[in-house]
Amino acid sequence: MKTIMTLLLFVAELTYVYAAESATATVATKESVDTVWIVMAAALVFFMQSGFALLESGMSRAKNAINVLMKNYLDVCVGSLVFWVIGYGLLFGDNFSGLIGTSHFLLNEHTDMDYSLLLFQTMFAATAVTIVSGAMAERTRFHAYLVGAVFISGIIYPIFGSWVWGSLYNGKGWLAELGFIDFAGSTVVHSIGGWVALAGIIVLGPRLGKISPSGEIRQIPGHNLTLVALGGLILWLGWFGFNGGSTVSADTSIGLIILNTHLAASSGAVGALVMMLMSRQPILITNTVNGSLGGLVGITAGCATMDPVYAMITGFIAGIIVILSAKMLELMKLDDVVGAVAVHGFAGAWGTLAAGIFLKGNMFDSVQILTQFIGIAVAFVWAFSTAYIMYKVIDKTIGLRASTVDEQQGLDYSEHYEIGYPEFHTEQMHKGK
Repeated sequence: MKTIMTLLLFVAELTYVYAAESATATVATKESVDTVWIVMAAALVFFMQSGFALLESGMSRAKNAINVLMKNYLDVCVGSLVFWVIGYGLLFGDNFSGLIGTSHFLLNEHTDMDYSLLLFQTMFAATAVTIVSGAMAERTRFHAYLVGAVFISGIIYPIFGSWVWGSLYNGKGWLAELGFIDFAGSTVVHSIGGWVALAGIIVLGPRLGKISPSGEIRQIPGHNLTLVALGGLILWLGWFGFNGGSTVSADTSIGLIILNTHLAASSGAVGALVMMLMSRQPILITNTVNGSLGGLVGITAGCATMDPVYAMITGFIAGIIVILSAKMLELMKLDDVVGAVAVHGFAGAWGTLAAGIFLKGNMFDSVQILTQFIGIAVAFVWAFSTAYIMYKVIDKTIGLRASTVDEQQGLDYSEHYEIGYPEFHTEQMHKGK
């Protein structure tokens, strides 16, 4: 009997050890799979920079193509370093006050998952900065733009983000405590970028020739609409990582999130098309692409908390809003080269509101909708006011706008001594700067 009891105890101990090791292995496997998904999603979000570069360059004139590409290329590089130094800590560090993070600056000697999250969130910060580039294209000095990029990625974006998403470690942002919903950043990333862009174009003023002496608004077409369409499709693809990766885990919710993302983008293009037809506007590829991008921006807040039919409604209305808000800004004589304020600012605000209206299991809840309104308003006040002050200071110190001569000649040569299409600018190349 004693022998049997000993044997049973031995078997029980073996079973316990095996179960513990199996559980440890399961946790390790799950973390490995999550890491692979986060890194893949980060790569997709990084690829969105290619989309922004193509779209913004294509919507600009040939004489500014290199300048636009340089701004998109360098703001990722500068913004990533600044976000590592200070932005990540402000956004995701210990946040006991509900206002800013206070730890995880200069992230080093941390866990593998910390590094994965830093990588993914760095791509979000880069997106918020790049939104501004296209709106301010063709008349912004290169070095002044990069100074602005440093403040956006290091201060403006992460501080508001800490109110909604902070912290990953200890504490919580004050808007999150209120119950504000913004799953992947319709407001945190896109509206913040859009409102910063709005401040930038107000400080800059319109491009030369955009407004005639009599006050007539002139159209200044981009030089390559093929690049615009290709850039839009690349952004669409990258958005699957942007929204899907925001789960920061490889779970079964990803399918619905990406489906909602795709349906909203498709509906956004259709919404823009319907609006152009109803208002008897020309059916433009630029507006169609921006309509789909508006749908993508709009669904970013509620992609994880909506049923597909409401994702389609959100995207469709976002496409309409893009067309209407772009026209409104034009009538106000605000010159946004690529329509970034309409796509990211206004469509982002609508999408954030829609996330509260169409919240699965709690639709049309007045308290939730009011909470969304509060977050939207706070985002505008914070981003627009701080960016307006920032650009005013830059303008008064190092100068924000290029000189009239440089703007007429094109910023490619005046800022970079390069020309994107040398066969069309041979005279410029030979007469020098």
